[in-house]
Amino acid sequence: RLVCGDAGFGKTEIALRASFVVSMDGKQVAILVPTTILAEQHYQTFVKRFEKYPLRVEVLNRFKTKSQQAAIVENINKGLVDIVIGTHRIVQKDVTFKDLGLVIIDEEQRFGVKHKEMLKKLRTTVDVLTLTATPIPRTLQLSLVGIRDLSVIDTPPPDRQSVKVQVCEFDEDVIREAIGNELAQGGQVFFVHDRVKSIESVARFVENLVPEAKIGVVHGQMKSGEIENVMLKFVHKEVDVLVCTTIIGSGLDIPSANTIIINRADRLGLSHLYQLRGRVGRSKEEAYAYLLIPEGAILSRDARKRLRVAQEFSEPGSGFKVASHDLEIRGGGNLLGISQSGHISAVGYELYTELMEKAVRELRGELPAEEEVNPEIHFGIPAFIPDDYIDDMQTRLVTYKKISMAGSDDVLSDLREELLDCYGFVPEQVENLLNIIEIRNIMKEVVAEKMQYDGKDMHISFREKSPVDPARILALSKGKLKGLRLTPDFRLSVPMPGLRDKEVMVRAKGLLEDLMKN
Repeated sequence: RLVCGDAGFGKTEIALRASFVVSMDGKQVAILVPTTILAEQHYQTFVKRFEKYPLRVEVLNRFKTKSQQAAIVENINKGLVDIVIGTHRIVQKDVTFKDLGLVIIDEEQRFGVKHKEMLKKLRTTVDVLTLTATPIPRTLQLSLVGIRDLSVIDTPPPDRQSVKVQVCEFDEDVIREAIGNELAQGGQVFFVHDRVKSIESVARFVENLVPEAKIGVVHGQMKSGEIENVMLKFVHKEVDVLVCTTIIGSGLDIPSANTIIINRADRLGLSHLYQLRGRVGRSKEEAYAYLLIPEGAILSRDARKRLRVAQEFSEPGSGFKVASHDLEIRGGGNLLGISQSGHISAVGYELYTELMEKAVRELRGELPAEEEVNPEIHFGIPAFIPDDYIDDMQTRLVTYKKISMAGSDDVLSDLREELLDCYGFVPEQVENLLNIIEIRNIMKEVVAEKMQYDGKDMHISFREKSPVDPARILALSKGKLKGLRLTPDFRLSVPMPGLRDKEVMVRAKGLLEDLMKN
């Protein structure tokens, strides 16, 4: 059964009660969570709740040493552990429960495909309870997680107030006042900055802005011990302002934190903003969310829609309303996930949406406009997202979509940082993909249809309306690019024998830039 409810609506309480009933009946309970931080917090909650009962609760995640993990796994296999909480570590082959009765999964869609396959094996013999705050429609949840029953918690806790959401330009006075007001009430603040490269400088900025505040920093590239240390300090109110990436977006319950400031909110998706906003307002105190955008920024239409919806739907239990608007903004194409099969999967996302758009235009009787050039690039080098880098197929599809839509070097740079923060070191195949998209963008500027490297020559085919000056090509053939050939159908060939993968992209980009110069 899927239990869906907003942040702070009582999903953890359901998990506690279900675990208690099953474990007191002599069965074991496994609780899977998407992040190590959330695993640690659930562990503390369960231990405190069951301290008067003869139940043994353990946590299994990367915060534990190898020897500690081995001891816990041995006790699980012997049936000495009643409730185990952990990340994907608890579905690995060495963990074999003696008498498993219940599996509780927090946000199953955030686990990778391989881990889901392991979960499917468990489902044949045990009951499964899935908890989620992700505001996506019922039918989508059914297809993504393969369940049949759904329960929705839509009644907020007593005295729960709506979060006051304010969209504003980045302003020192606004930030200083927001943090100052929260600290004056004895509360704490999340300051979300989703760029690891510059997070330390942002932390120094906040420290200089509010010198009386104690600042902590958390991001996904820190060592597990460092993350645990800072988070414990924040939980125990030894840190006033937590400067962090979106690593805090899942399930953290800090009732004393009632203000969240999200820098560059225009870069985040609507559901992501909704999840982050759910980190505050978990007590009877009034909570505030500040969505910061750059001063004087010209936002895209979609970004403006996302921010407007995030501001308008601030009442508790607005998850499904937000979801419907998110679907409207992003379009149905982003809903293609691992459960899809048949022709959609066969033709791929981009071709599917292109075919749909053409069909709609035909039904409306609209004449097709001159198609934008969609460059083909054939370099014979590996350019893809490996399964072991992003193992969830749905997330991989969405990431491909983001990369494909990147229309500038700045957007590509942001994507590279996002990948580094979320998944670690960017492998060569993904770097190749990002570089190819950069080359594709330049090809669009020069109206080039195709670029190919055959091991000897670099070939480029242009459309008739290409802005490339033939005189420029002639000048290059006499100087920098000797041996350059141009056919009557505007196909250019340049000798470049024996290039390595990285050299191919560097030379291809250099060639296009040379052609663009006046």
